[in-house]
Amino acid sequence: MMQTLNTAVRRVPGWVLYILGGAYGGWLFYLGLTGGLGVEPIEALEHAYGDVALKLIIAGLAVTPLRQRVGVNFLSWRRAIGVLAFFFVLAHFLVWAVLDVQRLSAIWADIIERPYVTIGMAGFLALIPLALTSNNFMLRKLGPVRWRKLHKLAYPAAVLGAVHYVWLVKGFQIEPLVYLAITVALLAFRFWPQRRRVPA
Repeated sequence: MMQTLNTAVRRVPGWVLYILGGAYGGWLFYLGLTGGLGVEPIEALEHAYGDVALKLIIAGLAVTPLRQRVGVNFLSWRRAIGVLAFFFVLAHFLVWAVLDVQRLSAIWADIIERPYVTIGMAGFLALIPLALTSNNFMLRKLGPVRWRKLHKLAYPAAVLGAVHYVWLVKGFQIEPLVYLAITVALLAFRFWPQRRRVPA
């Protein structure tokens, strides 16, 4: 069954994910323009983009543990997942900065004075070099070793994104805590050594 699933995944090229992700992002924006996101469309759009971004970051973290522990191989999609995650993080930031806060002085004040914004901005900045180097040219230029070291920035970025979500919500809510728990668990699985099977 796993082999069938892995074969099906390999048959779907990454550009299909880019099209689907871009279309969904555009659809959310259209809903915001036409009243489909409720009475506070800017806030709803900002949260929707952030929610999708965090889910994609978690999906990217899950690729290696799924392959190592379960045998499900989504490696061929990992780059597309990562680039789409950055796309939605960028969209989340732009809606907040351009449509919500609007003034540069107010943006800077929020980053300095509101801890959850500071944490979210730190996670966003950590993702920028990953997005800029998520192509074959930069992989060749940096070399595989330096490229892999640089892309370990995804780990703190994921934690910062999850903490940002926990911190910004009002009151006690389960969903942000679930995202944080999944993020921590995936990182633990990634770094926890696998037990070697003893031959029978």
